[in-house]
Amino acid sequence: MTEAEFIAALRTLPLHAGAHGLGDDAASIGGLTITTDTIVEGIHFLPDDAPADVSWKIVAVNLSDLAAKGAQVEGVLLNYPLSDEAWDRAFLAGFAEALAAFDCRLIGGDTVSLPPGMVRVIGLTAIGGDAPAPLRSGARAGDALWVTGTIGDGGAGLRIARGEVGPDALLAAYRRPLPLLSEGRLLAPLVHAMMDVSDGLLIDASRMAAASGLAVTIDLAAVPLSPGYRAFAGDDHAARLAAVTAGDDYQLLFAAPSGIALPVPAVRIGAFATGSGLALTDGDDAVPLPPRLGFQH
Repeated sequence: MTEAEFIAALRTLPLHAGAHGLGDDAASIGGLTITTDTIVEGIHFLPDDAPADVSWKIVAVNLSDLAAKGAQVEGVLLNYPLSDEAWDRAFLAGFAEALAAFDCRLIGGDTVSLPPGMVRVIGLTAIGGDAPAPLRSGARAGDALWVTGTIGDGGAGLRIARGEVGPDALLAAYRRPLPLLSEGRLLAPLVHAMMDVSDGLLIDASRMAAASGLAVTIDLAAVPLSPGYRAFAGDDHAARLAAVTAGDDYQLLFAAPSGIALPVPAVRIGAFATGSGLALTDGDDAVPLPPRLGFQH
């Protein structure tokens, strides 16, 4: 089954009201915002990635989902496969570093034994306090589509981790992303819909549009790219398509009126309208969608 097929099947089961129809990255229950993620060796991190970077990343990507809801971090639960002692201890060192960096506390979790030769599968659940929690389904026709920061750095960092030569800053964007917690708390009361960019800007924007029952158009020429990305990958049409389909950016993507005074720096990259689907332009020119919008299981 594909990810979409599996989630569609899950929607036929009895769902808690706080699950939001399984249409969002976080659930709401008892005044709490809850999200969970699983990372798999060889898919979400490379076998030779440093264990401390792996632990940092699983904390950061979970807290990024809380950031997109404007939630204050309460703590995390870790599900961890014990393997060789050196790897486990290095993971714990990075885990402690990440918890301290994000002022996060460990609540609990579970451990299992990993059979020799098996890939690591690590799970983390993050819990946040009561929040405005703008859902991805809240965009309105006429809203602008905005994004914080720059796009493509994480995907470029993955290419560097796989052996290409490039700036250390891009490699760090892939291995040690930063959840935009304070920015999310400032934006959440003002925006109509918000999510983080994890699987790729195009696929995540299309998910927001579909959840909101709207069409969305994105201007590739408006998508912000870092100087490091431009130096590494270029600034032509192909480089921009690579940036918006790569994922691992963890910037905040949100719908809000085009003329709104925003409390954090962000760039307007598109707009929502009645209808359905995703359309792309590059400046004034309409361009076809790429065959792959982003990462899917």
